[in-house]
Amino acid sequence: MYQAGTILPMRERFRGYLPVVVDVETGGFNEQTDALLEIAAVLIDFDESGDLYCKESFSTHVIPFEGANLDPKSMEINGIDPGNPLRAARVEREALKYIFTPIRQAVQDADCTRAILVGHNAFFDLKFVNAAAERAGVKRNPFHPFSCFDTVSLCGLAYGQTVLARAADAAGIEWDTSEAHSAVYDTRQTAELFCKVVNQWERLHRKN
Repeated sequence: MYQAGTILPMRERFRGYLPVVVDVETGGFNEQTDALLEIAAVLIDFDESGDLYCKESFSTHVIPFEGANLDPKSMEINGIDPGNPLRAARVEREALKYIFTPIRQAVQDADCTRAILVGHNAFFDLKFVNAAAERAGVKRNPFHPFSCFDTVSLCGLAYGQTVLARAADAAGIEWDTSEAHSAVYDTRQTAELFCKVVNQWERLHRKN
């Protein structure tokens, strides 16, 4: 049984789940009709002292599925040009395979039962990942289908901030506004925040 302040292997820390930080960039807010355009994931692990840290990261651009909606307001925010040949985008099935393969391996290496998605407004990312997996016929989705860890709630508790940029600032994590709304950048920053909040909690209890 988990007890705060105790150094445990990953398989025992989060009820058998491996936290994986994910961020997606999309063509809107509806996972059924709007395009998935970019996805990034960061694997995390415990170091020898029992602190979480960011390990490998993986990302890919995604070709919008046939008939996908691209809302102009969303496209203005994320700045993605889906027609740019330099994006080296993959179709959804190949994009998910590229992201899911190392996650499944990490779950196996950690002797966990499955991955659990960590995100800032995590349910948004999870529903787009799940919808894309269903469209593409991907059967081995490594993520829990509905449970997730949301750094909005964690940062609201730890720092009194819910906006990603403000939470990063409150946590002492450098924030570059010009890089924001890139799945790669937002995922890395969210991963740093998740690790910092969990590590602060553990250190507090180790001292006590």
